[in-house]
Amino acid sequence: MQTATPRKPLDTFAMTLMVILCVLWGLQQVAVKAAAPGMSPIMQTGLRSAIAALLVCGLIWRRGGSLSLRDGTFWPGIGAGVLFAVEFLCVSLGLEYTTASHMSVFLYTAPIFTVLGLHWFVPGERIGSIQWIGVLAAFAGIAVAFSGSFGMRTGPWMNVLLGDALGVLGGIFWAATTVLIRRSALSEAPPTTTLLYQLGGAGLILSAIGVGSGQATGISMTGIVWASLFFQAVIIAFISFLAWFWMLRRYLASRISVFSFLTPLFGVGFGVLLLNDPVGLRFAVGAVLVLAGIVIVNLR
Repeated sequence: MQTATPRKPLDTFAMTLMVILCVLWGLQQVAVKAAAPGMSPIMQTGLRSAIAALLVCGLIWRRGGSLSLRDGTFWPGIGAGVLFAVEFLCVSLGLEYTTASHMSVFLYTAPIFTVLGLHWFVPGERIGSIQWIGVLAAFAGIAVAFSGSFGMRTGPWMNVLLGDALGVLGGIFWAATTVLIRRSALSEAPPTTTLLYQLGGAGLILSAIGVGSGQATGISMTGIVWASLFFQAVIIAFISFLAWFWMLRRYLASRISVFSFLTPLFGVGFGVLLLNDPVGLRFAVGAVLVLAGIVIVNLR
């Protein structure tokens, strides 16, 4: 049986790389939302995943590697692919109802659910009493951010509430994917293997949903759509995700997950600057509580 590689705390290189990744991920929801008039978010995510999966296949072939059905990664890989697809299905549907700024905050509640999952299922990733305070603060922030929509029975705010809830659900599935990777043979698999399973699963499932629901018709390939697809497929789904899984193999998953608290800050900033997203007082207070909770969870 293969011995797991010890994970280490974040060093300067890892923190710098995480900041760069957070900037890119903060732009992701903005890119999808901006291109939505020309192509639905579900079709964008399905196509970008399929394109990136082909790029990963090319990288594996260039390195002389291959996929094995006997190394214990097949079934965990299928599971990770399904979880990855469901995560981005939630994100794609949510972006049809809520703003990119809201989605950036609620999707990136994933680190909170990640540390909870790792605490319960992965030895060596336990959290202490201070971290539990951070978890409670983050959940309080979610409640406050949601409260701006409570009590409104009709109108667009109910749609926003649904979109926000889908964002949190996407964060839960993201956390479940991370825990599955850490608990299975994927933890020691090459990053390209893990990424290929996820991108392949998302590409097949989301593209099938998009085509089956009629979203493949009426696509308008504008310059924004082309730019969004390139950014999502090459920069996000290929380069940044490879870097993410490379870090998962070398650093403590709970540490790098909570470090991504910067992403919602960039996401909200880009949403306001590029899409003129409104930011209400309760949402702003809730977002601050969520981010504060994630920071507290990262304290040692």
